[in-house]
Amino acid sequence: MSSPLSDSSASSTPTVVPLPSRPDAAARQKKPPVWPIDQSVPGVQPPPAPKCARTAREDGVCCKDLIHETRTLVDPDIVRDVVIGLSDGLTVPFALTAGLSSLGDSKLVVFGGIAELIAGAISMGIGGFLASQAERDHYRYLRYHTAQRVLKSCAGEMEREVSDVLGPVGVDERTCRAVAHSLQEVENVHGAAAVDGRTVPDEENAKLRLGKEVGLTAFLLKFGQGLEEVPNKRMYVSAFTIGLGYLLGGIIPLLPYFFLHNAQVALIYSSVITGVILLIFGAVKARITGAAVKPLDYVWGAFSTLMVGGISAAAAYGIVRALETTGK
Repeated sequence: MSSPLSDSSASSTPTVVPLPSRPDAAARQKKPPVWPIDQSVPGVQPPPAPKCARTAREDGVCCKDLIHETRTLVDPDIVRDVVIGLSDGLTVPFALTAGLSSLGDSKLVVFGGIAELIAGAISMGIGGFLASQAERDHYRYLRYHTAQRVLKSCAGEMEREVSDVLGPVGVDERTCRAVAHSLQEVENVHGAAAVDGRTVPDEENAKLRLGKEVGLTAFLLKFGQGLEEVPNKRMYVSAFTIGLGYLLGGIIPLLPYFFLHNAQVALIYSSVITGVILLIFGAVKARITGAAVKPLDYVWGAFSTLMVGGISAAAAYGIVRALETTGK
């Protein structure tokens, strides 16, 4: 039988009530832990991403925080198409209008410039489409023949080719053989699945794209020859980007001729406007392509673009002027 003292102490024991969780508790739980790079728990292999040496550094700063470059570069394919379209649009119609200005009639310059602008935009767009299509067809041709060569070659030959790719960057021969063996296994599994139309049951391998972008064939094409497949939408994007860039760039030199009847006076305004646009375009191009590291790089990018447009316009104007003088 329990004593009154024990009953009173049991009744006075407080009830434990869990506190409500904070709103950011779920986010904190999802944050991956930081594993010291020089320490590990026996039998536990930490994933590569959480490994960090900040605990061993005097300043306690992670190496990722040392990256101060925050500039986001545009897709190089888009940049290339924009540069091609705008460069030709700013220089070719400007050179044409400069040449026609020697005839002295703004109306003739406007009609000739518009005709050239429309024809040039269509031609440039079709050229971009055909260029991307040819690049895609060339890749598919090389992929087929490389896959056949990988299928028929022995393991030693494939190890040699992998070593030719990885050896110059410092990978030892043993690692090259292991990489070649692993890629060959992936090639066999995914190649058979792609031919038979089956899916790979392995959960890890199922995340990979079957056949085309994994295995030894994709490795030799991408890292051995520097080739990647061109998506079908790339052809249409290239055609639209180049054509639109040419159209927008080519309308700028024509603007003064719409408002001034004297072609010689309109040429002066057109030269000034086009020159300013070429300078701005050159500086912006240096920025988005990553070529501008120092302020002098912006100046060179702007000046080189202006120089190309100026030389082409001066040449066109001089040739037309010379032909007109010869005809008289």
